[in-house]
Amino acid sequence: MNVRAAPRPRTRRRGASARRRVLVLIGVAGLVIAAVAVVVPMLHRAVREVTLPLRHEDIIRQQAREKRLDPALVAGVIFAESKFRDQTSPTGAKGLMQIQPETAKFIARRSGGAAFEIADLGTPQINIQYGTYYLRYLLDRYGENVVLAVAAYNGGETNVDRWIAESGRRGKAFKINDIPFPETRAYVNRVLDAERDYRREYRSELGL
Repeated sequence: MNVRAAPRPRTRRRGASARRRVLVLIGVAGLVIAAVAVVVPMLHRAVREVTLPLRHEDIIRQQAREKRLDPALVAGVIFAESKFRDQTSPTGAKGLMQIQPETAKFIARRSGGAAFEIADLGTPQINIQYGTYYLRYLLDRYGENVVLAVAAYNGGETNVDRWIAESGRRGKAFKINDIPFPETRAYVNRVLDAERDYRREYRSELGL
């Protein structure tokens, strides 16, 4: 009499198949997580390069250190002026920090740049050197008041001096909302917002 072996229960086969599917799903999920971990930072960097570009950070660090300036503030001014594009404005302001030729000549006289030529403003090193020199001069002039210094960078010292006199207040009490020119008021807000963003996004690059 032949005795046939009892067939293996189907439940065991189903259990092994289910375990394999779970393992496959875990493996796929691991690959997806790994891909996201790589792609998301790359995407963030790509978006940041478009919306908040940074160039010449070595020059910014160097000049900020020499002029006792916040590198994030310097980056914020460059962003507001040119978004890190070398260009000449319709009014003749040149380069990354959009320096007017007359302002550049003033800086050259004060800093001993006897060999300076206006064409030099197209060189990032010279442009940032002169722009940071002027920013430091304005901060010294207005008692380290960043709002007044940045307002003067955009609207001119004569206007800022008049606003302070007309407000009847000392410079340190002068606030952004006291700036009567909408363009300059918006410019100061743009610089300070950019300064905050550069401090958050580029701490290591700016040596912060």
